[in-house]
Parts: sequence; C-alpha cells; structure tokens
Amino acid sequence: MSYEIIFSDFAEKQLSKLSEDVQKRIISILKRCRIRPYPHVKKLVGSKYFRLRAGDYRIILDIIDNELIIHVIEIGHRKNKK
Repeated sequence: MSYEIIFSDFAEKQLSKLSEDVQKRIISILKRCRIRPYPHVKKLVGSKYFRLRAGDYRIILDIIDNELIIHVIEIGHRKNKK
C-alpha cells in the first residue's frame, strides 16, 4: 500500500514558481517516499508536521496514516527559514 500525495493550494503555487528541473526533483523525491515515508522525513520540533529535504529545498508535510495520505503543506528554499 502506498500513500497518496496531496498538495495544498499554497504548496502547488510554490511548486509552480520553481524551475522545471527542481519541480521534477521534488516530485521524484515525494514519489520515492510514498511506500514508507518515515525513514525519509524528520519531525519538526514543536509541531505535528514533518520536513523532507530535496536538494536546497525543504518540503513541509503532514502524514495521515489512517487515510494513507501525505499532505504537502509548503515548499521553500532552505535559506528562507521562518
């Protein structure tokens, strides 16, 4: 069983602004972690969300186990920390 990947409107907008090469890399990495996401992600401190690194980009996501969904919340360059 693999997880379904769902993008938030915000994450989809951020992804569309990136170059085609970066978009392909991010989607490829997300597809790779569909089977078993936990070895690929790290828990964000003080949050229920996880982070996944794709080169110089960070993907913030939520993993919903009971529905087998990986919800991509935000995609951004690592230099733009919040």
